[in-house]
Amino acid sequence: MESVAEPLHMDPFPEQRREEDAGAVFVLESKGTWWHAGFHLTTAIVGPTILTLPYAFRGLGWGLGFLCLTTMGLVTFYSYYLMSKVLDHCEKAGRRHIRFRELAADVLAFCSGWMFYFVIVIQGSINTGVGIGAILLGGECLQIMYSNIFPDGSLKLYEFIAMVTAVMIILSQLPTFHSLRHINLASLFLSLGYTFLVVGACIHAGTSKNPPPRDYSLETSESARVFNAFTSISIIAAIFGNGILPEIQATVAPPATGKMVKGLLMCYAVIFVTFYSASVAGYWVFGNKSNSNILKSLMPDEGPSLAPTWVLGLAIIFVLLQLFAIGLVYSQVAYEIMETRSADVNQGLFSRRNLIPRIVLRTLYMIFCGFMAAMLPFFGDINGIVGAIGFIPLDFILPMLLYNMTYKPPRSSFTYWINISIIIVFTGAGLMGTFSSIRKLILDAYKFKLFSSDVVD
Repeated sequence: MESVAEPLHMDPFPEQRREEDAGAVFVLESKGTWWHAGFHLTTAIVGPTILTLPYAFRGLGWGLGFLCLTTMGLVTFYSYYLMSKVLDHCEKAGRRHIRFRELAADVLAFCSGWMFYFVIVIQGSINTGVGIGAILLGGECLQIMYSNIFPDGSLKLYEFIAMVTAVMIILSQLPTFHSLRHINLASLFLSLGYTFLVVGACIHAGTSKNPPPRDYSLETSESARVFNAFTSISIIAAIFGNGILPEIQATVAPPATGKMVKGLLMCYAVIFVTFYSASVAGYWVFGNKSNSNILKSLMPDEGPSLAPTWVLGLAIIFVLLQLFAIGLVYSQVAYEIMETRSADVNQGLFSRRNLIPRIVLRTLYMIFCGFMAAMLPFFGDINGIVGAIGFIPLDFILPMLLYNMTYKPPRSSFTYWINISIIIVFTGAGLMGTFSSIRKLILDAYKFKLFSSDVVD
């Protein structure tokens, strides 16, 4: 029987202080319902990166690919469930946490100082990386549409990135996380829409008179197979990654107890439908020739498209529209930090005192993300590194540790040892994934060119 540990320390982030915290009062206002949390979670996890899953499968093969995808799904659901329980426990004890860094610093009181900054650095890196990636992929979507309409057009990738950045600057002025709920509902339907379109396009290509040649063999070199497998694991971890669950739960109106579980069930229902269908359809058609974006496999540089143009065009439009929502969701942590430092909670949300700094700071943040996207268009390799260094610690290690420290299950219990096992296994996977992803980045370095007009896979 698990026992709940009683808090032996005072809440380092008391409610009274939070009432004077503009980041908490404005950006992370708690007005949402469980289905709003479900919309936010789905947008945070189910994005165009699912079109990378066939590419991840090519480093694992059918058997290991399904095993890793299923394992990651079960472990992340379990991980997010445990974190929601820790958050619920802290709320019942009068210590409601609305930020990942505060939760970690409170529960892990013995190392609260460096843990607070460890989480904020990792979380900030993930969120900025996702923001850069969303702008980069949005620019690539525009470039694909443009090149098909104007094959001899002169516009470059960085110009499309500038267009996407301009739209993001406008959308970034939505003041609160809760204000994204309708956008994130649309995002949920967009993810289902482009997944079904891509799966249909893959079936069309695979059953055509001249289907792509299929080869499911792995690398002949054993070391290459091992490195590719760990890179693929890191990519899948990044695809399942979230890293902002406490901030999402913060948007739910108190009491939040039990509400996040319903949101998680909604999210994972969408994950089940989209992840497996995209993986199977894409890898079935292209095998070990799968591109890091399956849409590019369906639209080869040489020869005609492998599916009807209108299907691929509509899928690209859906992807582009959802990328705006993803960029907004992952910017919220940066925005709440900005508001905490720059806004006056005693003034209105739209008062001149708060509105002008918000416009300036969020515009500068988006310009930075857009500039980095244009300068470093290296999406495929960076995706693996972000998964290994960022998502694995926040989504596969810390939740288990936080649960064991909060509920203190007996060392003889199954729960304790399954949590410790997950921590050990994913720490090792994270280290190997980091090494193999950096190795691939180095091997691909000759392809990299600053402000390139092509995204390097």
